[in-house]
Amino acid sequence: MKSAVENLNPTRVRLTVEVPFEELKPSLDAAYKKINQQVSVPGFRKGKIPARVIDQRFGRGAVLEEAVNDALPKFYTDAVNEGELNPLGQPEVDITELKDGELLAFTAEVDIRPSVEIPDYSGIEVTVDAVEVSDEEVDKAVEQLRERFASTTPVERAAAEGDVVTLDLEAKVDGEVLEDGVASGVSYTIGSGELLDGIDEAVTGLEAGGTATFTSELKGGSAQGKEAEVKVDVTAVASRELPELDDDFAQLASEFDTLEELRADSRKRLEQSKQYDQATQAQEKVLDALLELVEVPIPEKLLEDEVKTRKHNLEHHQLGQMGLDLEGYLKIQDKTAEEFDAELKEQAEKGIKTQFVLDELVNKEKLSVGQEELTEHLMRRAQSSGMSPDQFAQAVVEGGQVPMLVGEVSRGKALAVVVEAATVKDSNGEVVDLDDEDETAETVEAASADSGSDAAEGGKAEPAEEKPAEEKNEA
Repeated sequence: MKSAVENLNPTRVRLTVEVPFEELKPSLDAAYKKINQQVSVPGFRKGKIPARVIDQRFGRGAVLEEAVNDALPKFYTDAVNEGELNPLGQPEVDITELKDGELLAFTAEVDIRPSVEIPDYSGIEVTVDAVEVSDEEVDKAVEQLRERFASTTPVERAAAEGDVVTLDLEAKVDGEVLEDGVASGVSYTIGSGELLDGIDEAVTGLEAGGTATFTSELKGGSAQGKEAEVKVDVTAVASRELPELDDDFAQLASEFDTLEELRADSRKRLEQSKQYDQATQAQEKVLDALLELVEVPIPEKLLEDEVKTRKHNLEHHQLGQMGLDLEGYLKIQDKTAEEFDAELKEQAEKGIKTQFVLDELVNKEKLSVGQEELTEHLMRRAQSSGMSPDQFAQAVVEGGQVPMLVGEVSRGKALAVVVEAATVKDSNGEVVDLDDEDETAETVEAASADSGSDAAEGGKAEPAEEKPAEEKNEA
């Protein structure tokens, strides 16, 4: 077999392959054997029909077509390996010549992973928010805990702000009650803003047994975004009492003996949360700075497929779970379809570029992923997916997604190398010490594949979209 590579652009090549006919013999024998098992000829036992009879009865062209289509994947893979290429996605194959007994020739156009030069990144410097916790933030955290330990007492009076009311709701659009617009026994704290706009005004002043009607724009469901006439019946009113902020409350709500100890623990937790946010912010900024240093050509077909995948996942998975369609989502986001498409394309470009750059760093730094690292990452992914580790691991293996997880971990390690070399300061000018590859892996995952497509992983080295041999060339 002979092969040659022609660079069409920095991200696409054309392979020209010539195969001596004798190299087709294994596939030709397999084709005769396959046809033998599928057809019957009077006078011959099934599976024992001579090749010459098959040629006479069914045509040599049918056999050649079967043999060529069977052999193409191997010849294409051999040509890819010989050219030391990293293909992305499936190739477009065209059989240019097929001479029985002499030669098979074909071309294959395919996108390839571009060559990426990683510059010196040690000079990267970014600024992040300082970790500062105010007394007001501690007060708010303690108050939220206090809210969780509030008690309610039924009262026989008109409902007021802060009371907990039990409601029956019925929503109509254009005079018709919605199938998903009826709810009973809904518990609601007046003033919390957790239900429909206008409900606070409607129920304030009503006693148990009272009814009111108001108009509100629905926030979800089958009529999301539409104006609805909502009828609300108050079935019960209860006053809400908060515990006193003292040592007794600290003992009730926590493992601490005093309110001061509880407040100190709240401050510590807030600091830890801000440190995590600070680390994530640093990693995102370092990644952005690294990407600005590197020129990476993006394959057009790969970008197109990635945009389609992200849009599909958003429409049919994420928004579906929220009871929204794309039109409703754009309305909430206050974006036009054109603005959304442009933003999606920008995100896809960044995701692909991130994968290319960090994968090159993995190779340059000779980074590897150990079993323990992979297991830890799998556990985190399982937790975020809502599945048990065993269920998630089984789904990953059955879906052939282990290489994708390995890629996420290795890219996280690559970004950690860059973060370690960079200078990170907070808004007070203090140098920040970062040392958490787990967080780095999550940052990479979010940047490179927040829709989960992982397009830049590359495709299998198998021909696709080729026409049967005899449609392209007469044998």
